[in-house]
Parts: sequence; structure tokens; C-alpha cells
Amino acid sequence: MSALDMTFVRAQFPAFQSPVLSGHAFFENAGGSFPCVQVVDRLHRFYTDRKVQPYAPYPGATEGGAEMNEARDRLSALMGCAAEELSFGPSTSANTFVLANAVRIGLRGQKAAIVVTNQDHEANSGVWRRLADEGIEVREWQIDPDTGHLDPAALVPLLADGKVRLLCFPHCSNVVAEINPVAEICAMARAAGVRTVVDGVSYAPHGLPDFPALGCDVYLFSAYKTYGPHQGLMLIRSDFGAELPSQGHWFNAGSLYKRFTPAGPDHAQIAACAGMADYIDALYAHHCPGQTVAPAERNRVVHDLMRAQEVAVIQPLLDYLAARNDVRLVGPRSAGQRAPTVAVALNRDAEPVSQALADHGIACWAGDFYAVRPIEAMGIDRALGVLRLSAVHYTDAQDVTRLIGALDRVL
Repeated sequence: MSALDMTFVRAQFPAFQSPVLSGHAFFENAGGSFPCVQVVDRLHRFYTDRKVQPYAPYPGATEGGAEMNEARDRLSALMGCAAEELSFGPSTSANTFVLANAVRIGLRGQKAAIVVTNQDHEANSGVWRRLADEGIEVREWQIDPDTGHLDPAALVPLLADGKVRLLCFPHCSNVVAEINPVAEICAMARAAGVRTVVDGVSYAPHGLPDFPALGCDVYLFSAYKTYGPHQGLMLIRSDFGAELPSQGHWFNAGSLYKRFTPAGPDHAQIAACAGMADYIDALYAHHCPGQTVAPAERNRVVHDLMRAQEVAVIQPLLDYLAARNDVRLVGPRSAGQRAPTVAVALNRDAEPVSQALADHGIACWAGDFYAVRPIEAMGIDRALGVLRLSAVHYTDAQDVTRLIGALDRVL
């Protein structure tokens, strides 16, 4: 099939049958997507039948451990990395913090520099900027103040002197939403001998990454924004992981996926992440009946189906907002260039507008969304914030029509 079967897709999400959630068109997916039924079922089963210390030699423990292994094995196969290259942690912010601490120790005493951007969510900016406390030079790759665009050409002089060891940037911003050319940027960095850390939190809900194709050394995203439980996922290349000092228990240093997990893992949440793989496989099986391909190819097919749906559905909203002269649409006007996360500056306090939209059956929110640096760089008053309207592939055309009607009444 060339297009998503939306009846099938929405049937995979219990929220669309919920008496609490189903009355609104849901446009706050960038804050957290609905969980798919496969994740809900696995989490319920774990808490019912497996909520014991995993891997011990009795049924509940053995099965619980097997489900944790299954999550790592299946998700890593879909994303094209080795199982040991996938780490789970309590959140992406926590995973990034731990990784930054490892880099801090690894670069201590060196005359080194790192590059960050002002397009990021603070979780992939602030922790890296604190490396300046160790004498590491922090350079900022700046966005265009009018468009929020991150120009690869502006990166070249930042890497030119050979001092840079690490580049940290987003796959896309949670307010600008323009999809950055990750493979191109990582190739530039690699040619300069620079490691790359990509924040994929705002992109992964629109299709899980093809890790080898992107070419980065680290890719981070959040399961709770990709139809799963509240976990952070970190893909880290084995050679880079081996270079960095372990942040876990000393006796676990020989295991790559334990090197950057200083706290005990959340057994149930990790096991439930296998439901994300169940969902991707279900989408593939439904849309490509009778076809058998490798997991990474299944992921690519599903990614493309998701993106095509999002592009088609969100373009009318972008056209509507771009035609208004009383709002500022942040980021590209073309749906094909961006994630379907649409931030709008209203030149007034955005919070009451989100409240008014809720009265018209639209679930969204307003504020700075921890994207303080890009908001301020684009000259938007942080105190007023932006109205953010975020979709994913289960958002349908009727949702967008309902949103546009509500915006007409409220604005």
C-alpha cells in the first residue's frame, strides 16, 4: 500500500477509544505521544506476571529478563545498530547528562573545543555548555534569527582549526521543526575528526532512525514520544563508547549498554519498549502483506509511510497559518522540510489561546518548551511563548480541519 490505512493505525491506540482523551483532537504529540496498544499490553503483563528481579531461574524472572533482552534486540535491529549499542535510561535528558559527564572526564586537561547550537532543546545544549567549567572551549553554531535555519556552511569555520572534538546538534528542533541534513553534517564532522551527538527526540516520533545511514556517533530519543513508555534510548557507536570512561558500576564496564547507565534499569519500562517494535512490525505486515524483509528495511518502509501521511495532513495547517498576517509561523512553510510540530508566535500571551482552544476540542499547549535559546535567538518574547500544535502519523485530516476551524474562532 502507498498510504497509511488510518483506520488500522488509530485502532492500535487505546486513547482513541478513551472517554477522557477521545473528545479532543490531539495536537500535543511533541510533549508525548499516545502509547500503542502493544506497549500498554506488555507493560500490564510485566506488572502482572513479571514484576520480580529479572533473569533469576524461576518463570516470572526468566520471562521478564527475556522480554528486556527482546526489546534491545528487536529495536536495535530495526535501527541498524548492534544490540550492545542501544542503552536505556530514565529519560533522554538523563542519558545526555551522563554522556556529557563521560565526555567531560575524557577531555579533561586537553586543549579541546566542542560545538553546540542555539537551535536545541536545553537538554542537548546546557549540559554540553557546562564543559566550559573544565576549560573546554564551547563554540556556538547559530541559527538564522529570521527563519531558525541551521546552515551547514556556517559550521565549516567552526571546525577549521582542528581543535573541535565533538559536535552536538538536533535532528530537528522542538519549535523550529526544520529537518536538519544529519548525514551531510555528520560527514563534514567526520572528515574533520569530530564526533557527533544528535538529539533525535523531536524527529524520532516521525520515524525511528536509520543509524548507519545518519552516520552519527550518538543518537538519542525518547520512547514516550515514540508510542512507548517513559524511557530514554541512546544509540552509541561501540568505538566511541569504548573511548569514553564508564559511568556505571566498575564491574559492568565491559558491557557497552551498561557503561552509561549509572542507575538500575527500569525493568518493566524496558520490557514494554518491545511493544514499539511490535507496532512497527504490525504496520509493515498490514501495509505490505506477504512480504518479508530485514528489520532495518521494515523500519525504513514504515518511516516513509509515516512521513508521507504527516506531510499530506499538516500542509493545510501551514498554508492557513502562513496566510494570516497576525501570527508568525516558526520554521519552514513546506511540510516536506519539517516535522509536523508547528510553533506560532502570536505577539500576545500564547497560554490563554491554548486554553481557549481546549474549549473548542483541541488539545495543545503553549510556552517555551525548554527551547529558550532558539526562541530568544529568533526575537520571540519568551514571556509570551509560542503556541505549539504538534501532530504525528495518527493525526488525520479531520483533526486538522477541526484545528483550523478552532483557530479561526479563537484568533
